Amino acid sequence: LGVSGSMSTATIDVTDATFDEDVLRRSETVPVVVDFWAPWCGPCRTIGPILERLAEEHEGELVLAKVNVDENPAVASSYGIRSIPAVKAFRGGELVDEFVGAVPERVARQFVDRLLPTEADRHAAAGADAERRGAAVEAENSYRQAVDLDPNHPLARLGLGRLLEDGNPDAALGELERVLPGTRERAEADRIAARIRLGREEGGGEEEVRAQLTANPRDLPARLQLARLLAAREAYDEALAELLEIVRADRAFEDGAARKAMLDVFEVLGPRHPLAERYRDQLAKVLFA
Repeated sequence: LGVSGSMSTATIDVTDATFDEDVLRRSETVPVVVDFWAPWCGPCRTIGPILERLAEEHEGELVLAKVNVDENPAVASSYGIRSIPAVKAFRGGELVDEFVGAVPERVARQFVDRLLPTEADRHAAAGADAERRGAAVEAENSYRQAVDLDPNHPLARLGLGRLLEDGNPDAALGELERVLPGTRERAEADRIAARIRLGREEGGGEEEVRAQLTANPRDLPARLQLARLLAAREAYDEALAELLEIVRADRAFEDGAARKAMLDVFEVLGPRHPLAERYRDQLAKVLFA
């Protein structure tokens, strides 16, 4: 157990073997404060009970993880622990705040308060829960309550973009553009936005466009339209092949539309998808030949 001798369910002992699961993965859903301590450390006996009390006060919104550095040298070494007590906060699998030493309770409380969910966070979390349950109206209402409180809330903006994708793609793109760079939600926002752009082809049907290309293989507008139609129905291999042909013929055609469409397909597929890797390499050879 921790230095206080007893712990609530808001405080857990963590080892080298369980750190990734109990701290990094758990911090994806709730902030985790890690207290690196040792039984012989006098200041640890001061700050430990304060942290445990704060964790109990905020049970359900915060977890305190106790790491005995004598028994768990690997994780202590990996985080460069040279002086204890060392207290580190994790959120979303990332280290977000820290302090060293037995700080006053007022300072420890301020540290914890910075980690707790805001009212906007609570509404966004409720929206995500409703979305998972398929309650779209409830989810949208919660997400909008979140952005009313925090216009740049990334989870809420992303959630609204997902909900609006099918019914109102223009509005969805507007929401997704508001997801701030550098946030965890940005990558998914980019993928959804790319999927929306790829699925917005209008005009003739695929057979009609193929007939135009048979009659005139140099018809780049028709080839671009075909590529977009193929991407819209997720025939990405064929779409990328058509787009690459356009880049080979005229890389500046329609302000680089084919290259931009290829980048959108790469975004939807993900960076490690075999198609993305193959065509990214081919695109680079064309552009930098």
